[in-house]
Amino acid sequence: MELEVLGLSGETQLVYTALIDLPRSTASEVADACGLTASVAGRLLSALVKCGLATRSAGRPPRFTAAAPDTAVTEMIQERERRLDAARSLVQQLAERHREALRISDPNIAVELLTGSEDIISAVRRLTGGARRQVRAFDRPPYVDRPGSNLENQRRRQRTGIAHRVVYDREAVAWPGRLRDDILPSIRTGEQARVRAELPLKLVIADDRLAVIPFSLAPGGHSAAYLVHRSPMLAALEALFEAEWDRASPLRDTRAQGEGGPGHPDADTLALIRLLASGCTDAAIARTQGWSPRTTQRRIQRLMTELGAATRFQAAAQAARRGWLR
Repeated sequence: MELEVLGLSGETQLVYTALIDLPRSTASEVADACGLTASVAGRLLSALVKCGLATRSAGRPPRFTAAAPDTAVTEMIQERERRLDAARSLVQQLAERHREALRISDPNIAVELLTGSEDIISAVRRLTGGARRQVRAFDRPPYVDRPGSNLENQRRRQRTGIAHRVVYDREAVAWPGRLRDDILPSIRTGEQARVRAELPLKLVIADDRLAVIPFSLAPGGHSAAYLVHRSPMLAALEALFEAEWDRASPLRDTRAQGEGGPGHPDADTLALIRLLASGCTDAAIARTQGWSPRTTQRRIQRLMTELGAATRFQAAAQAARRGWLR
C-alpha cells in the first residue's frame, strides 16, 4: 500500500480510504465497508484520529470523518522528511566521529576517501576552520561549493592573523564576477593571491596537518575527494604548492594600493599585464575587467606597442624587467 512509507499499515490505509467516501460514519459502518470486524475497525479509526488523519464526534455512537488528504497526509510527509533530515545529520556526525576514531586508533592512516559534495564541503570547512597558522590553496573549476560562499569565514580568519595564500587558475579569475566579488575582497583583508595559466589540480592545505585533493582529475572526479593526513604524501603536496606559488604571477588589488604614477602604469594596465602574464584569453580578460572585446584588444595592442613587444609573452617579460610584476 502506498502510505505504508508513512508508517500506516495496509488495514489502516484501507479504513482511511473508505472513510474518505463515508464521512460521519460509525465504526460498524466502516467495518461493513472494509470487511472487518467492528472492534478492529474501531481500533484502526482511533489510530487515524491519533495521527491526525480523522476526527471523532462526541456523540454515541461516535462518528468518524476523514481529514482532508491534501492537508493531513502532506503534513505527515513533511514530518517524515524532517525526521529523515535529522537522521541524515546524525549519520554525518557519526561518520565524522568514526573517521576520527579510526585515525586516532591507527595514526598510520594517511588518506581518507570523502564521497558526496556535502561530505567534501564539510571536510574543507573543518580543515580551514581548524587552521592555526595558514591556509594554502589551488583554486580552479569545477566547484563543489559556490565560489565565494566561504568569503566571510575566510575574512574573519584573516583578521585573526591566519595567513591565506591562494594560487588561482586563469579560469577561476575569469569566472564571471569572481575577481570583483570574491578574490579582490579577500585580497583587501590580507589574502596573498597569485595566478597561473593552468594548475594541475584543486588543493587545500591547513597548516602542515591536513589537505584535501580531488579523487580524480577526470571530468566528474571532483564529486569525491581525498583527505590527506600528515604523511610523505602531504609533504609532496606542500612542495607542489610552493613550486607553483614561486612560478605564479602576483594578483593584487591595484586600485586599493594606489599603484601608478610617473614611469609606472596605472591600475588598469597593471591588471592587464598580470592577466596577460597568467595566460588569460582576450575573452577572460574582458569578463574580468568589465571591458568590451574591442576595448580589450585595443588596450592589449597599445600595451604591446608601448613595451616594444611582438607577442604577449614578450610583453609580460618586458613588464617584469621594468619591475611592474613585483
